[in-house]
Amino acid sequence: MVTSYRFNVPRLVIAAPSSGSGKTTVATGLMAAFSERGLAVSPHKAGPDYIDPGYHALATGRPGRNLDAFMCGPELVAPLFAHGAAGCDLAVVEGVMGLYDGAAGRGELASTAQVAKLLRAPVVLVVDASSQSRSVAALVHGFASFDPQVRLGGVILNKVGSDRHEVMLREALEEAGMPVLGVLRRAPQVATPSRHLGLVPVAERRTDALASVSALAAQVRAGCDLDALMALARTAPPLDCEAWSPAAALTRSWGGTSASPAFEARGSGGSAPGNGAAPADLGGAPGRRPVVAVAGGPAFTFSYAEHTELLTAAGAEVVTFDPLRDEALPPGTSGLVIGGGFPEMYAPELSANEPLRAAVAAFAAAGGPVAAECAGLLYLGRSLDGKPMCGVLDADARMSERLTLGYREAVAVSDSALAQAGTRLRGHEFHRTVIEPGAGAAPAWGFTHPERRVEGFVQQGVHASYLHTHWAAEPSVARRFTEAAAARR
Repeated sequence: MVTSYRFNVPRLVIAAPSSGSGKTTVATGLMAAFSERGLAVSPHKAGPDYIDPGYHALATGRPGRNLDAFMCGPELVAPLFAHGAAGCDLAVVEGVMGLYDGAAGRGELASTAQVAKLLRAPVVLVVDASSQSRSVAALVHGFASFDPQVRLGGVILNKVGSDRHEVMLREALEEAGMPVLGVLRRAPQVATPSRHLGLVPVAERRTDALASVSALAAQVRAGCDLDALMALARTAPPLDCEAWSPAAALTRSWGGTSASPAFEARGSGGSAPGNGAAPADLGGAPGRRPVVAVAGGPAFTFSYAEHTELLTAAGAEVVTFDPLRDEALPPGTSGLVIGGGFPEMYAPELSANEPLRAAVAAFAAAGGPVAAECAGLLYLGRSLDGKPMCGVLDADARMSERLTLGYREAVAVSDSALAQAGTRLRGHEFHRTVIEPGAGAAPAWGFTHPERRVEGFVQQGVHASYLHTHWAAEPSVARRFTEAAAARR
């Protein structure tokens, strides 16, 4: 018997012709403005970006969640959306890049347009109108007609210079039959600061970020027709999908994976559980759950909400600590997760916390399971921009002029506490640092696309790499890591 699931929540996708048009301004402002009306607003971000969801969470009081069709697969976009939006009155999805821009060389894959189609959601196009008047109609017409399956429900005009400018823009779009749902004037006072990898994360400027979000809400309230936008959101039809569940995902992730012929899978000979093993019951009596310490604070802000949910569902007690402030790992730590962020901005402070660096080094030396991504990789090295780090890895990192950015297809080269050799995952790189050497004797990943190379480090219980991954795509890694932590209780 086939079970039918009908999930219905009003929803909008906020898109733009290109990056820099004002998607984050509008999406965050809308989330905050509707939340101020007393609505439960579910915030989402298309693509892999970690920073914008922090502002979304601040605007709504709910976790910002990513919808990435490349890393998780198109089939998980709607279930992950339904998981995040359950019980909400409205969902707002901020797009990525231009509406039709996706993974390089992969057509519409991972584009905002694909996400909108998978969610059957109307699209609101945010247009930077600062250097055009009647031509805006031709631009919008092109985006509306390029893919008939993408339903463009209206336009919000951003960076409008004057009343006269607004009149010209409205007349042109009326002639094209496209509703104008909002007009925002130039407002540099609500701009959020940025640096080499985008906006400054909320955790680094919380007080100022709250003020920025409040100002964005006021700007959107003044310039947008919230009632018309809500009416448009309600035109989204029901989705036929089952909401993603971390517990169900772990159950369904049983089963082995096969190694890629492009790389030799290296077995460690260790006792870490394989992907094909049935999950153990780690619940037990109170206090018996393995403690997995997750790095947080201003230096380590990059994390997907589903990772913590999967670790918890797998049986872990997740405890957050701040490497800038805490001088010891949480009591009873038996697993350590150090995700992405901006350690290069805090290298002196991280280095000065010698007690914690020593604790991390001792934990790793004793074989404790450690999963480190990007910033975590840098923190585990000998040094970062000349400042001593944990010294777990015989590698040194430094800032670079070159931005490394893009999706990757990867296969685990070596058995580790995180992944069995041969496990395939898709992820992304996003950093302006380099580490030398770039791979250890037992590399973490072999990249199969867009280039072929090995990367990262596996030694004892440590898995460290530049690659950001989304564990919802392969929940077995959370189960495997939790089991490795449980073995050390």
